[in-house]
Amino acid sequence: MSMSDPVADLLTRIRNGQRAKKDTVTAPASNLRANVLGVLEREGYIRGFERYNVRTGIDEIKIELKYYDGEPVIHEINRVSRPGCRVYSKIKDLPKVYNGLGIAILSTPRGVMSDAEAREANVGGEVLCQVF
Repeated sequence: MSMSDPVADLLTRIRNGQRAKKDTVTAPASNLRANVLGVLEREGYIRGFERYNVRTGIDEIKIELKYYDGEPVIHEINRVSRPGCRVYSKIKDLPKVYNGLGIAILSTPRGVMSDAEAREANVGGEVLCQVF
């Protein structure tokens, strides 16, 4: 089955898993999803993730969700750029999520990175999502 927005699907799986107090959730694997999860792991929003082979040609990603005092670490996770309406941002116009308390995840020419990493690398790009 083809999917029109795999990043939105990933974010929804994380959101639903945390609402259901799950320890782990799974999602179909792709390089873009793995890169977004890598940023979430570096910034401390998830414990980790692992890519594994289900059967020949089919990979999945197992995502370990993170909680603090029984509450999810991710309070809000929203898709910004959608397939029907792409949102691009220059380095000067990069969004600050909750005045710097959250992060925006960008797809740049140098790879997928958080807004702080993009400012440091002095690159702009497509704003994929915002996390708080």
